[in-house]
Amino acid sequence: MDIASLLDRPEYVHAAINHFPLVGLFVATLGLAGALALKNRPAIFVALGLSGVMAFSACIVSYFGEEGYDRVLSMADDPGQAYLRYHQLLANRWVFLFYICAGFAALGIGLGWKWPRLINVFGLLTILLAFGSLLAGIFIAHSGGEIRHREFRSGPPPDVPPPQQQ
Repeated sequence: MDIASLLDRPEYVHAAINHFPLVGLFVATLGLAGALALKNRPAIFVALGLSGVMAFSACIVSYFGEEGYDRVLSMADDPGQAYLRYHQLLANRWVFLFYICAGFAALGIGLGWKWPRLINVFGLLTILLAFGSLLAGIFIAHSGGEIRHREFRSGPPPDVPPPQQQ
């Protein structure tokens, strides 16, 4: 299987990269917190850059999730389809937090370069936005895991109407 054939299967790309916004952003945020605690300006810039890239990766994950929606819907059982609709609802509702986090990280780099006193403020704001994004991401990811994995299901699927009824 080559890379081009993988891109024809967006649901696999989604499953392969969906950890970047969660695990990657978590690690980058820990690095940012450490860099701020040490008051190491170059490390703060690197950590802000990593935080921004990992937060923005939610855009790519969301794109491939949307592209693979119909294929996963056809493969899922009835409860799985309900979990898929719920997963999509949560993702559409909360993915903006990742974008705002990425934006504040980018602003921190740009404005912190020009006005060094602002880098700590934007670093702290990025950490707060990252934790909000991660909290939302945990709920999004949990509902995504319940689509095809019956062992992760803790109860009946949430009541989300099909897209044409919303």
